[in-house]
Amino acid sequence: MTMFWIMTALLAALAGLLVLAGARRGVDAGEATSGSGAVELSELDRLKARGLLDEAGWTAARAEAGRRILSGRRDIAPVAAGAHDRFWVLGGIGVAVAAAVGLYAVVGAPGLPDQAYERRVDDWATQLDTLQPPQIAAVVARVVEERPNDHQALTMLGAARFEAGDPVGAVSAFRRAVTVQPDDARSWARLGESLVRANEGEVDGDAEAAFTEALRLDAGQLGARFFLGEAALARGDAARVREMWLPLIAVLDPADPRRIDLEARLPAAGTPS
Repeated sequence: MTMFWIMTALLAALAGLLVLAGARRGVDAGEATSGSGAVELSELDRLKARGLLDEAGWTAARAEAGRRILSGRRDIAPVAAGAHDRFWVLGGIGVAVAAAVGLYAVVGAPGLPDQAYERRVDDWATQLDTLQPPQIAAVVARVVEERPNDHQALTMLGAARFEAGDPVGAVSAFRRAVTVQPDDARSWARLGESLVRANEGEVDGDAEAAFTEALRLDAGQLGARFFLGEAALARGDAARVREMWLPLIAVLDPADPRRIDLEARLPAAGTPS
């Protein structure tokens, strides 16, 4: 709570400084415009004194400079700042800060202590049915800390992180899962999917290796077949695409949109009609 009030005071002071600095820049701009005109007239006088301008040229140039200066002054509204204006500005900022603090005191809960993250995780653990994926991931992560070699907890953590939009965290969890139980084809496939998500849809070498291992352990890993076919299609390896996708097409219902999509893309891989 003390830190909150310190930060409030610092932000209010910063706001006051920014307002005053902005006002100062406005005054400086007006002064700069006036000063530049005087410099130009002085320069014309020096040129005449050195004999570089005759009387007629000096008169014409000075008249033209005067017209420009007057025109510029008409375009720029004069800035008038009173001696006590800064105090009015700071007073207004102080009133605004006081009003904000008063509103917080009425509708907020200034006496409520901070709720530690660990305490929130404790609460989440008692209501798993109502949690969102990030909260589930936090609860399961605590279980993994207590049981780092629990394969089931690691796979649950990877799945929760994947659903929470944290593919990098999911990759970490599934890598640990396949280290603990390297013969789990499903974990290898989920590792590959997480790598694809982390690489924004690209099936890179690590993902392809994970899918290949999943398929070696279990030929029924259809997701692995799909992504391996995608990788082969990107390389232009038509034979590999047919090898991966034809068994996948065979198990999908003829009306399944996924089957229709795969069949439509197979000719691009060179499948004979």
